[in-house]
This record gives sequence, C-alpha cells and structure tokens, in this order.
Amino acid sequence: MSNPPKNVLIIGATSAIAEATARYWAEENAHLYLVARNPAKLDLVAADLRTRGATVMQAVLDADDLERIEPTVTEAFHVLGRVDVVLIAHGVLPDQAKCERSAAHTLESLQTNAISTISLLTQIANILQHQGSGVIAVIGSVAGDRGRRSNYIYGSAKALVSTFTAGLAGRLDAHGVRVIEIKPGFVDTPMTAKFKKGALWATPETVAKVIHDRVAAARSGSFYAPKFWWMIMAVVRRIPARILYRMNI
Repeated sequence: MSNPPKNVLIIGATSAIAEATARYWAEENAHLYLVARNPAKLDLVAADLRTRGATVMQAVLDADDLERIEPTVTEAFHVLGRVDVVLIAHGVLPDQAKCERSAAHTLESLQTNAISTISLLTQIANILQHQGSGVIAVIGSVAGDRGRRSNYIYGSAKALVSTFTAGLAGRLDAHGVRVIEIKPGFVDTPMTAKFKKGALWATPETVAKVIHDRVAAARSGSFYAPKFWWMIMAVVRRIPARILYRMNI
C-alpha cells in the first residue's frame, strides 16, 4: 500500500461519510483542508478532527455558488501546497415528487448533485494535472446505474457525475493522477433519516473504510460500497424495462 496521504482537501466535509473518512486521515496525522457550507457544523467537525491528530484548516463554500468554486479551490491548494487527495462528498437527496411537479426543483437538484461537482472536478483536475500526482475521490451512488421511477432525478445527477468521472480518469491517467468514484448503496445518514432501514443499509463508517482503502491503493475506476452492491446493481441493470416499470423501486 502507498504511504498515507499528507495533504487532503475535503469538499462537503460535514457530510456523515466525509466526516467518517476524515477520521481515518486524522489518525494518520494528515493536514486536512475542510470545505462545507454550514460554518457552525464545520467548526464542530474541525475541532473533533484536531483532537484525533489532524492539522485542520477550513473554508465555507456553498457549492451551488459556482462563481465561488474557483477561488475557493485555488486558495485551498495555495494553503496546502502539494495536495495528495481530494474528496468530493457534497450533495442532497431531492424530493422526487416535488421535482416531478417542478422543472425548477429538478434543475436545482441537478445543480447541487451534478453541475457543482463537475465544476469542482474541472478546477481540481487542471491543478492536479499540472502537479503530476494526486488522487480525486468522488462519492457517487448506485442510483446512477439505472433510471428508476422512485429516484430518477437523483439518479440522473449521479449518472452524469459517473460518466464525467470515468472520462476524467482516462484523461488524467497519463498525468499520474488517479480518479476514483465510490458508489454507496443505502447509507444510514441524516440525509436518509426518514427512510425505513433494513439489512442492506450500511453505516457511514463502512463506506468511509472503502474510500480510505481505495484512495490508498486502488487504480482509477468505480467501486461499490459495500462491495455486494455490485451484484445487486448487475441484476437491476438487466431487468427488462417492461418489468422494471411495474416495480416500485
């Protein structure tokens, strides 16, 4: 395995999965630059990570403010210097029914879950390409594997990110930069608090372990978290459309 990352930029740092992943790096005494939109929650996360051994810097950013992305990313790289890892972990779970009734709500969801991520990836990729090293990890979702009536708005955004990430990995491969997409299934987080939980649900810590380990050693590519989702989604992708339309998934 490669050496632990020294300088790590985390965008969406107050999300449950990002926070759990940051704790792994904190235990390795990493230098963390945390970016999130809620300053009060960001302060709490930063304080916890400092007690775990990390050096922590932070900045406030609402990723929907696309004009603020470039200066925020530029400042983070300036402060950190050489960056080993970037984790992009922000996002929201939209109200599907609300989006179905309103194009404005649909576009708002796509902006948060896809367009802002692509804007971030573009800025970060250009810097790391020039640097000639680094790992970009993006949290995607199994929802992006196939459009399903229960969540096709969210799934569409994640599909866009997945395709963009795959192409970006191909572009950066010759420049020494790895690009990793992590596709969680159901995860018990504040974003899914209203959902009934079952056997397929994972904890943020389970997904964080996958992210940490893949960042440390994996080639570029997409990885399911937990791994059994690969088999589940392989089946879902092969369900004939006429059958899928009758299923409440």
